[in-house]
Amino acid sequence: RENSIQRTCPQRDKDTDIVDKAMYYFKSNVFFKNCEIKNEATRTLIYITLYISECLKKLQKCNSKIQGKKEIYTLGITNFPTPGEPRFSLNIIYAKCPNKREDEVMRLRQQTGLRLGEKVFDPQNDKPSKWWTCFVKRQFMNKSLSAPGQ
Repeated sequence: RENSIQRTCPQRDKDTDIVDKAMYYFKSNVFFKNCEIKNEATRTLIYITLYISECLKKLQKCNSKIQGKKEIYTLGITNFPTPGEPRFSLNIIYAKCPNKREDEVMRLRQQTGLRLGEKVFDPQNDKPSKWWTCFVKRQFMNKSLSAPGQ
């Protein structure tokens, strides 16, 4: 089961996929106001980075890892606008991809949420790490996947 999920995430090499790369570079990338789009991998990285920001908004309010997992699961199945839909904030750089299915985007979000939940919670006190939650107020490229006020 884990291998089938791993295969749905674009891979850069056999040990690290794009979700791992997005989490690894999130803390530095979140400060960027612009991003040069080179290929589909860059677009996917942008989407995951924005999704990580949404996850952190939810996780900062959680009192335990169990609660965090529930919040992340709920967020993962929430119907965010996807590229090509009118409410998607980055339609300028994304075109609606006719062969991209919503379930692929959902799996990408769920996989990102699962892995992020493991990184964000401090095993010592079962609380979100301040070294992750301090980035909640930052907006990558001044964009967000959620509507204002959410």
